[in-house]
Amino acid sequence: MSMTQLETTQTVKVQGQTKRPFGLRDKFGYLLGDCGNDFFFLLVSSYLMIFYTDVFHINAAAVGVIFFIARLWDGFADVAWGRYIDSRGTTKHGKFKPWILRMSLPLVVTGILMFVHIPGMSNGFYLAWAFVTYIVWGTLYSTVSIPYGSMASVITNDPVERTTLSTWRTTGSMLAGILIGVLAPLIIFVDNKLDANRLFMTAVIFAVIAIACYFACFKLTTERVVVQSTEKKKGNFGRSFKHLMKNKPFIWVVTSMLIVTVSSLLVNTVNTYLFKEYFSNTEALSLVGLVQIATMIVAVPLVKPLVKRFGKKEISAAGLLISALTYLLLFFLKDLTAIQFILISSVSMFSFSFFGLTSWAFITDVIDYHEYSTGLREDATVFSFTAMTRKVGQALAGGIGGFAIALVGYDATLDVQTEASLSGIYSLSTLVPGIMYFMIFILLGVFYPLNKQRTNQLAIDLAEKRKLEQQ
Repeated sequence: MSMTQLETTQTVKVQGQTKRPFGLRDKFGYLLGDCGNDFFFLLVSSYLMIFYTDVFHINAAAVGVIFFIARLWDGFADVAWGRYIDSRGTTKHGKFKPWILRMSLPLVVTGILMFVHIPGMSNGFYLAWAFVTYIVWGTLYSTVSIPYGSMASVITNDPVERTTLSTWRTTGSMLAGILIGVLAPLIIFVDNKLDANRLFMTAVIFAVIAIACYFACFKLTTERVVVQSTEKKKGNFGRSFKHLMKNKPFIWVVTSMLIVTVSSLLVNTVNTYLFKEYFSNTEALSLVGLVQIATMIVAVPLVKPLVKRFGKKEISAAGLLISALTYLLLFFLKDLTAIQFILISSVSMFSFSFFGLTSWAFITDVIDYHEYSTGLREDATVFSFTAMTRKVGQALAGGIGGFAIALVGYDATLDVQTEASLSGIYSLSTLVPGIMYFMIFILLGVFYPLNKQRTNQLAIDLAEKRKLEQQ
């Protein structure tokens, strides 16, 4: 069976309904889903810590503890929710996307509450408000992000088109990033200081846009890869976990994503302090966002032909190596202006884009490998374990970020930070991601086993196996 023949099997009947072939409508709908996710996720990862330290006046180390506990809790919520979804049947709208419609409104309402500032309250009140709203938001985020991420493996079963779907997903994140990375700093900072009221209004606007994006994702996408539950043996949690621990592609992908998550979120968090304190130029944060979007726009049309020719693993590993070397170079160039720093870091942004644009396609391949090796089709379970790993990464990033900012001596009450504090912030922004990206290059480039040839063969072998099981 060729890859062309494989894709023609996408028109299927589910519960008596004929599903249309995979196409542009699915890609655009899936793009909008990640727009909805990232309007708040990027806002939180970029500005919530500085909101807590500069508006609520919570100690940075305490913020790190909040982030660490919340993200660990979210990791367990991811797995529990993934197992629950896998135990549910398929409706006329699919198995995964109805949950996006059901849970998106509670999610964005809680997101707004995170940025509420009631003047004159006690320090204990602000600490409790931060902890409770952040925990609830993170839990609700699982109820939307787990089904959304799981959808990718059932929208199409073609490896190249799954890479395209991953690219469109990342493009959706990129579009949200334009508003958050480029416009938000110009709105929420006044005279180089964070304005709580402006940040709250920004959160409200993003909430409305996010709801619209989630609804469009629900309407435009179609789930068409269906494995009937009566034809597959059921796996319990222990058995699934045991299989995943023997699944080498899963192990190396989730380990890579763990380190990527820690590094990327740490950079997002520390960059706010870097440009606010080290460069004394918060307006440059908008340029960072613009350059990041521009480099990704350039990379987007290159991904599919490069993956088709070389493979996901190959182009991602190369990009990670270049990105690591760029950050390590920046560490030794300490006398740069903000503009010079951004221009050099754009090389890293561009090269890293190839991993970012293909990362979700790795997960769909891992899900297929899990089915092929175990006979269990557990999309949400596999994705939820991946999401749990990312949440652990977010916990570590939040904890490390808060403790690291406190450790280098950052003091929100000072108009000008000490030289030691500024040097520490610069090192956190350059040396740490440089080392981490090099580690991911080794893990993905050396240990991850699904190269181009093996990935294409897996799709063909799995299609043949399903055909035999249905006879």
